[in-house]
Amino acid sequence: MITVVVTINILISVILLYVAWRVWLLKRSFTNLKNAFNAASRNSHAVLSTLPNFLYARQTVIKNLRQRNQGLESQFQKSTQALSILLIVSRFWRRRGQ
Repeated sequence: MITVVVTINILISVILLYVAWRVWLLKRSFTNLKNAFNAASRNSHAVLSTLPNFLYARQTVIKNLRQRNQGLESQFQKSTQALSILLIVSRFWRRRGQ
């Protein structure tokens, strides 16, 4: 009778030891997962915290480029008009010279 009780207690102890070991492995996995999420959170915060300043700086650069482009477009239009006038004048002089 004592042998049966001791055997059952040993079986229960082995089963509980196995359960404790699996819980410990699960806890270690959750800890690793938590550390990975914390690292990802820190890294994304580091990147995203500088994003507004970066976007503002790029917005300013784009604004300056657009203003410069408008000036170049008006110069291009004036140059095109001047070349058109010169072409008309040169055609006129060719016809007149014949």
